[in-house]
Amino acid sequence: MNATPATDINTANVLGHFINGQEVADDNRPLPITNPATGQVVRHVAMASRSTVEEAIAAAETAFPAWRDTPPAKRARIMFRFKQLLEEHADEIAAAITDEHGKVLDDAMGEFGRGVEVVDYACGIPELLKGEYSRNVGPGIDSWSDHQPLGVVAGITPFNFPAMVPMWMYPMAIACGNTFVRSPPRKTRPRPCSSHACCTKRACPRASSIS
Repeated sequence: MNATPATDINTANVLGHFINGQEVADDNRPLPITNPATGQVVRHVAMASRSTVEEAIAAAETAFPAWRDTPPAKRARIMFRFKQLLEEHADEIAAAITDEHGKVLDDAMGEFGRGVEVVDYACGIPELLKGEYSRNVGPGIDSWSDHQPLGVVAGITPFNFPAMVPMWMYPMAIACGNTFVRSPPRKTRPRPCSSHACCTKRACPRASSIS
């Protein structure tokens, strides 16, 4: 499958990109998405142009200072809300995986559940980010640790687990105070990603920490 521009496409059925809490349209090289069971083209996704990628990175850079300074307890509350929304939309996300990836529904739901386990772990970020201080670990030596966010981080996720592997990455990165830009590979189906974006937006209305 390639990214050759398609013709006679219903632009209302072209998925864009989730940037700064909003869906951003991009008519650059629409890629057909097929139902693996039937081979039918069900929708298109716009491959990101250079300007769209730069917009996503700029949004993450802008959001980072305020998100870094957000107390971990508040970040945890947002993670709890995100987890709740994921669980409320579990059937929808699993069905999207089955529809666009071809996994049986039980397998799709199992993948989703494994991803949510990481979100659950991220909810405990106030405890996980606590530093340590040890006196006299050596002659005149004290040892201490202090966990600090890195800044804008990125993840390129594989096609074979469109829900689980992304949830191994961005919930922990965001809970730790970073901002996140995700780039799915071309074979990744967009609807599970879109469902995650909707849950993110509802959990945090100013969802500029992930693009």
